[in-house]
Amino acid sequence: MTPLLSIVIPAYNEARRLPDTLRAVLAFAAAQPFEVEIIVVDDGSTDDTVVQAEAIREQHPGITLIRNDHRGKGYTVRTGMLAARGQYVLFTDADLAVPMSEWTRFQPLLEHDYDVVIGSREGLGARRIGEPRHRHIMGRIFNAIVRLIAVGGIQDTQCGFKAFRREASDRIFSSVQLYGPDARQVRGAAVTAFDVEVLFLARKLGYRIKEVPVSWRYGVETKVDPLRDSWRNFSDVVRVRWNDLRGRYNVAAVPRKTLK
Repeated sequence: MTPLLSIVIPAYNEARRLPDTLRAVLAFAAAQPFEVEIIVVDDGSTDDTVVQAEAIREQHPGITLIRNDHRGKGYTVRTGMLAARGQYVLFTDADLAVPMSEWTRFQPLLEHDYDVVIGSREGLGARRIGEPRHRHIMGRIFNAIVRLIAVGGIQDTQCGFKAFRREASDRIFSSVQLYGPDARQVRGAAVTAFDVEVLFLARKLGYRIKEVPVSWRYGVETKVDPLRDSWRNFSDVVRVRWNDLRGRYNVAAVPRKTLK
């Protein structure tokens, strides 16, 4: 039976937070009138992330666990998205900063009007809980750069709660270049701007994107390094535009008549 929804959870050294997240996702899935697939993709963790995931999977065999080498979040998300079987595919951060209850606002949009629906920490109705002011300012500066160089019109490309129709997910994540099948192994937490490339490709392929303001809670155990990751993210945005100029995103747009 094909699930209606696949939930992909990338995890790198999340032994402390993953058990609570999985319990919350399992509770969400149990309350739904449709089939839900849960996929955890481990990004080569060096702590007990896999041990914790296996312990919960013993009680809930329906959970799928995929183990990767440590190649960063972009590669990890791609792995889970391409493995998903659901009609709709959602990826969410391992700390569940955006609660699963937000899905109820995403589903109708995917069913009727849009191919990609993304959570946004900006806009009327969005809530940022516990975020330091300097992090918010950094995020707004980065988003201004993204809108100028790569993806105009989207207020928040980096929120880790994004859903896709599966056909759109398959095409987009099969076409990524920055953290695709040839991604190299990395050291430490690799916070990247892979989301920018994903949304850039969605636009280039002709998919309809909807940004939805969500409630988001800042994680005190964030893996973001302000200096290192700001530079890496900026480099990623430039590489997306450079790849496009070089013709590396040679993808055909989806005919509008096929987008229902």
